[in-house]
Amino acid sequence: MRTLLVNSSFSPEDLDVLRSALDAWCTERRIDIKSVDAQFAASAALDLYQAGYDSREKLLHALRDHRIA
Repeated sequence: MRTLLVNSSFSPEDLDVLRSALDAWCTERRIDIKSVDAQFAASAALDLYQAGYDSREKLLHALRDHRIA
C-alpha cells in the first residue's frame, strides 16, 4: 500500500504529532525507526492522520489497531 500525497502540506505541529506517535509505536514493539516495518507504519500513520486521527493519542491508538504491512 502506497500513500499518495497530492497537494498536501504538513505544519511542524502535524509532523510532531506524526513523529511522536510513530516513535511511541516503534518503542512499544521494539522496532527500529529505520526498518521496513516502521516505513509501513509511517505510511499508515499518514493515512490515519489525514482520516482525522489528528492527535498523538488518537493516532497511536489507531496505529495499535491498524494492521501494518
